[in-house]
Amino acid sequence: MLKLALIYGGKSSEHSVSCVTALGVHEAIDQEKYEIIPVGITSSGRFVLEPVNPQWQLDGWPKVSEDSPELLMPVGGGELRMAATGMSLGKIDIAFPVLHGLNGEDGSIQGLLQLCKIPYVGNGVLASALAMNKAIAKSAFRDAGIPVAKDLVITRADWTSGRERILKQAAKFLSPSCFVKPSRSGSSVGVTKAHDILELEAGIEEALGHDNTALVEEQVVGREIECSVLEHPGGELQVSLAGEIVVAGEGFYDYENKYLGSGAELKVPTELSSKDLERMHEFAIKAFRAAGCSGLARTDFFLTKKGLVLTEINTLPGFTPISMYPALFAATGVSYPKLIETLIARGLELGNEPR
Repeated sequence: MLKLALIYGGKSSEHSVSCVTALGVHEAIDQEKYEIIPVGITSSGRFVLEPVNPQWQLDGWPKVSEDSPELLMPVGGGELRMAATGMSLGKIDIAFPVLHGLNGEDGSIQGLLQLCKIPYVGNGVLASALAMNKAIAKSAFRDAGIPVAKDLVITRADWTSGRERILKQAAKFLSPSCFVKPSRSGSSVGVTKAHDILELEAGIEEALGHDNTALVEEQVVGREIECSVLEHPGGELQVSLAGEIVVAGEGFYDYENKYLGSGAELKVPTELSSKDLERMHEFAIKAFRAAGCSGLARTDFFLTKKGLVLTEINTLPGFTPISMYPALFAATGVSYPKLIETLIARGLELGNEPR
């Protein structure tokens, strides 16, 4: 039986999302084939041994306990051990990280796993870091010929030294509204919609509270559609059917809509013309390749009157019961357990070499 380390939690604003994602993945893994070692990361960043709680729900804001016994990661290779006693939990055959946000899907945990010589599921250091940084990712997508929204990149240092000048530049995106977001964040944490200069200023402050770089981005009007990409053993890419997010009123697909199910309808699958679906699949694969992805990704688009605009690529999409990534593959004919098994098989095949 292979030992699989399910790594979740994390020192991130998306800690609770990760816990609930871990529960979904835990229940889908074939436990006759894999022995699951639950590796929780506390909000302070400690690696601990903590079982996944079957009662976790996102509206209860689950957390990894700081009182759980600490683990020693095997940097340089070797066995996973208890910190207090040195007792071995054995050599990990494959890690399945489901960490969202900073220190998780930004390449940090992937780098640690490489140093520990542990094969892992999903994207490597480069793809994770690039996709997490929206400003840099958009540059890569532009170079690949993929349409993206116009934006203004603001650093915390620039904001501190030239607030009025930057506000004047950013105000050009108010036509009549725009979005402000941290450059490195997920699950729409820290994202706001601004309708006037006061909301714009507050939005920039909010975004810079989550990261040292913020983006002011033009509002793109169109249908919000997504598709999932899965890399099979051997490297073949499979792209799912398209899904659509329909948000009630003037809102947008924020944290509450994504995870608490308020005010947003997910259409899985949604109707697209064969031409639009083909073009979407083409851009999804281009984006996957441009970011250097491996394993999985979810690609998010707006379908406008002029065509598709790529919003972002997510290298560690959620696996909660209402998440789009597994739902799209279920609609395409790939069950949740089969999806998990394919990701693990590809991770084992890629091993612990840099990706």
